[in-house]
Amino acid sequence: MTGNHKDKTITRRRAIVVTGGTVAAGGLAVAGYQSAFADATTPTDATASASSISTGSECMTLMTSVTEGPYYLDGALVRKDITEGKSGVPLTLRLTVVDATDGCTPVPGAAVEIWHCDAWGYYSGYTTADPGGSAPAESEDGSTANDATYLRGYQIANGNGVVKFETIFPGWYTPRTCHIHVKVHTGGEKEDGTYEGGKINYTGQFFFDDTVAEEIFTLEPYSRHSGSYTTLDNDMVYDDGGASSGLLTLKAVHKKDPSKGYKGFLTLGIDPDAESTGAGSGGGGTPPSDAPTGTPPSDAPTDSASPSASASS
Repeated sequence: MTGNHKDKTITRRRAIVVTGGTVAAGGLAVAGYQSAFADATTPTDATASASSISTGSECMTLMTSVTEGPYYLDGALVRKDITEGKSGVPLTLRLTVVDATDGCTPVPGAAVEIWHCDAWGYYSGYTTADPGGSAPAESEDGSTANDATYLRGYQIANGNGVVKFETIFPGWYTPRTCHIHVKVHTGGEKEDGTYEGGKINYTGQFFFDDTVAEEIFTLEPYSRHSGSYTTLDNDMVYDDGGASSGLLTLKAVHKKDPSKGYKGFLTLGIDPDAESTGAGSGGGGTPPSDAPTGTPPSDAPTDSASPSASASS
């Protein structure tokens, strides 16, 4: 644990390259970055993008599986925008799912599920859990978010294995560093607004460079949560493995104004034949005893976008 979360000391264990507003971590090829952030591709472009992922010399190894943590809920919605009005610095995630056992070829149709806390460290469905330090009550943020569904969702990978999420930069809670949880599913299908069936191939977490996170936490509404922020070096889950351990590459939308948001990307190297139990290394705290379980309520918000439109964006 560090002292105050506004301390911006650069950790020596991070091998970080900062160029043109981009924080690059791990061995990801430039071609993969360009593919992940392409908003649209022609058939020729799609073929080229898939080829660059599968034949590049820096093909991802299998991602490191870790615990799903105590704040998982079944029944997340298939949708691109998971914010539900939660305030925070905008974050666009572009994730590419590849088969690390077969030359890192894309895995179209893979369902990527993410969930994370809000700017003050609260998870939907677990809003009575204390995030540590001094934080306002979750209800004080003025959002219209559903208590059991905000900052949770699925996206279905397109032909290049790519999914996109619109969310906010996560906050933090004791004793964890800033992170996003993820599961990759295959073999199921969208049903009643969520994803059913199939199997979970990978359970992991995404992480953020300390210098970026700590700058974000000086901004509203994050700055209203004071206390000791856990850096990557001291986190109980992150193992210092860079991209293969979930460290995102980040690009600032505006170089001089972090409040404008970030784009984050990562290639997820999975084994589509494997099955993950979610019982990997590390921990994540203990949820309150009265935490809800099961599917979200029947009046949960829905996403009007079709799954095909969402997957291709």
